[in-house]
Amino acid sequence: MRVLLPRTLDEALEMKAAAPEAVPIAGGTDLMVLLNFDRLRPPALLDISRLPELRTWRMEDGHLFLGAGVTYTRIIHELDAIPPLVQASRSVGSPQIRNRGTVGGNLATASPAGDALPVLAAHDADVIVGRAGGTTRTLRWSDFLTGPKRTALAPDELILGMRWRRLRGTGSFSKIGTRNAMVIAIASMCLILDEDGRTVRVALGSVGPTILRAPEAERFAAQALADAGAWADRQAPLPAAAVSEFAEHVAAAARPIDDVRGTAAYRRHACRVLAARALAWALEDRRLAAA
Repeated sequence: MRVLLPRTLDEALEMKAAAPEAVPIAGGTDLMVLLNFDRLRPPALLDISRLPELRTWRMEDGHLFLGAGVTYTRIIHELDAIPPLVQASRSVGSPQIRNRGTVGGNLATASPAGDALPVLAAHDADVIVGRAGGTTRTLRWSDFLTGPKRTALAPDELILGMRWRRLRGTGSFSKIGTRNAMVIAIASMCLILDEDGRTVRVALGSVGPTILRAPEAERFAAQALADAGAWADRQAPLPAAAVSEFAEHVAAAARPIDDVRGTAAYRRHACRVLAARALAWALEDRRLAAA
């Protein structure tokens, strides 16, 4: 197996064009598992872990650009303005894995259980990919993730980063697993309240072939907040029946299966629990901020 060691992004893209079969490696937290168990044996690895162009994040025109090589540890320490992303990053593996793992790797693996992916989906993130010659294209997250462990990335392309509009409002990421740490999610959820758009955004992980949004639940919650006067008055309570009905809409959006980590029925129940908790947390955060 060859290992290609580019020094710049342009050099990496040229190497990828010349050897499209080369598999990129950054943190290697997913890829090395496959290599160690001999489930994957590519003819070449393309080490992109040292490319400074992929290890940056920045604000631009009210949007956040997150480079594909930014690690979860850096997100935790540097991006506290995006609480759901920080919460998702804290839930990833062990400190050693967070020191190496990247959101770009989460996207490339495209597992429905990827912890960062519901956060990207709830933010309607775009994925920017590039190829040699300076050509880039931008794909909506749902167009990039085409199925379980499948993406729209072409063989000669690399993921450069993700970009989404900063939202004003509270939000959270939560997941359910068999233990409190270093666990693959049985179900996960990101909820965001967009104060400017007066919308609620919900994205689910590990309960379908890829990350799912819950549009009916989103519409119901936004209308329930409007009916209760809660968009204008953050102290206004939401009826318990509305929270329960929202949770049912979220569960209905799931498309779970039975597997070794949990049954479909349990995953739907988990979605109900996550939804009710997340909405309650968001409402409490708004009340405290208004106090």
